Amino acid sequence: KFILVTREDPPEEHRVVVATTGARLCREHGKGKCAGGCRQLHRCRYFVCGGCRQQAARKPCKFIHDINTGHNFSVLREHGLEVLNSDELCQLLLQNDPSLLPEICPYYNKGDGPYGSCTFKKICVKLHICQYYLQGECRFGSNCRHSHDIFNPECYEKLEKWGMSQALISKIPLFYRNVYDIKNNASSKCRERRENQIVSTSDVDESDTICLYHIRKSCSFQDKCTRVHYHLPYRWQVLNGTLWKDMDNMKKIEKAFCDPGNESIFQLGGPEQFNFSSMTWGSAKIRRLSTPSSVTKPPHYILTTDWIWYWKDEYNLWKEYGKQDGDHTAATVTSFDLEKAYQSEAFTTVKFSAGTQNYELDFKAMKQKNLKYQTERSICRRPKFVSMEEVEKKKSSKTEQSKGSATHIPPHWDQAALPELGYKLINLLSSSSEYIKVQTNFQRTLSRVTIMAIKRIQNLSLWEVYQWQKEQMKKANGGKDVDERPLFHGTDKNHVDAICQQNFDWRICGVHGTAYGKGSYFARDAAYSDNYSGASSSIKTMFLAKVLVGDFTTGNSSYLRPPAKNNQSSLFYNSCVNSLLNPSIFVIFEKHQIYPDYLIEYKN
Repeated sequence: KFILVTREDPPEEHRVVVATTGARLCREHGKGKCAGGCRQLHRCRYFVCGGCRQQAARKPCKFIHDINTGHNFSVLREHGLEVLNSDELCQLLLQNDPSLLPEICPYYNKGDGPYGSCTFKKICVKLHICQYYLQGECRFGSNCRHSHDIFNPECYEKLEKWGMSQALISKIPLFYRNVYDIKNNASSKCRERRENQIVSTSDVDESDTICLYHIRKSCSFQDKCTRVHYHLPYRWQVLNGTLWKDMDNMKKIEKAFCDPGNESIFQLGGPEQFNFSSMTWGSAKIRRLSTPSSVTKPPHYILTTDWIWYWKDEYNLWKEYGKQDGDHTAATVTSFDLEKAYQSEAFTTVKFSAGTQNYELDFKAMKQKNLKYQTERSICRRPKFVSMEEVEKKKSSKTEQSKGSATHIPPHWDQAALPELGYKLINLLSSSSEYIKVQTNFQRTLSRVTIMAIKRIQNLSLWEVYQWQKEQMKKANGGKDVDERPLFHGTDKNHVDAICQQNFDWRICGVHGTAYGKGSYFARDAAYSDNYSGASSSIKTMFLAKVLVGDFTTGNSSYLRPPAKNNQSSLFYNSCVNSLLNPSIFVIFEKHQIYPDYLIEYKN
């Protein structure tokens, strides 16, 4: 199989055909455990990477190097790959099998300094290199604060230890670029990154998103958080050498940016020009960090960013969509509608009308076109201004709101134990029906352990988000109830507080596997989750969560989110599983589909 991608490599863009395959190396064979009944390749991982030390030392390797064994040839023929030679097959596997390339450190790519926010620093086993460079998307070139040199001593040493030959190390950027395009089924250009728009320079990557929990002073992940910690919902920075520095007059800059009339140049009390189109201040690059768009979060989330959409009329005045004035009829779409479509990435254009005229809005070109007269007008997207005083007011009003939200509280909760912020753990009596119900489910597959405690987790904020998500999924399901299941998740006790506070985040709380996609893994059976409950102390911890599994499909290790249904780009599955006939493992990519219901403490 092949995908066609368009890559923008200055000074021009070009189209590239990238080969894809479902063939994978058998991981159990690499452990010496596979008896041969699988439909995966039995081959030495180090040989595929070009660095098998046994071969280099002219010693026999206990793993297979031969591509033409009966088992391997059968698998290759099944995938239509039997005509490839060994080198061609190695390249195809390297860009398709996620187990063959080392991970890029997400913490290195966040924060300032030589190691970003990676606390492991030199001993980190993941690659410290710019992820955007490997994706072909880094806009900063030689000014980037993160390394673009795959041959720097630290990276080179890690790649050698991984088993990479020098010849393959030189091709590493190509492999990662192909991996990225295959995962997204398109290059950055095809995915409509929309870099020419007047928007935040980092509107997509979560590592450049301001943490909503930190603004409320309640982020349990602290320095492990993948998001930016800042006290405002926006942050303006200038690139000073290789480091991003906070700018003075941030409030003044933000207020100017929120005015669509300041679309190109803004004087900031000095000779240097402030250009919102190119995001430059004189010759220096600037960027705006932001909280998530309000349309991507439940309505009661505070300090998300409200984006307003405007179009320029015949008098060069900016008009907000959906608003009527004396000269123009209101459009049938509002800022909320457009932002929702923009964030979904399922639409590149939106059609609407105003009075008797019909229009098409193009997100990529940032233009609206009159479908009858073919006239075009510019559009733009700007945030709604929020002052420091409004930030403090919203934080305090949220506290007051939480006190009066008793209508959302489940009837079996202890209403006297509801904190204004965060969560409360309620010890259940072993004689209560609630305790016995959880105990029965837990001991159905894990009976030879001693339960020390079962605690109900009361976190009103997470509960409200979960209920909102449930309602959204029900609407999308034509009003039918959503498939909701109690599922287990084992974890180390060090992650318990963060999960109770902010829900499950696989990037921080650890990975339970990637065989069915990169997300949070939940199990039908407690016995499976017991493998991940940590051995750092005698007491083990496991969650029993409410999970909106919804419509699911069989997972794949390359999935970053559930796939589309029937190749329809706007309709996606809700989760992935290990087996459609008898699902016992569920992968959830959206944490709003999860509520951590109970914490079970036990010992062997």
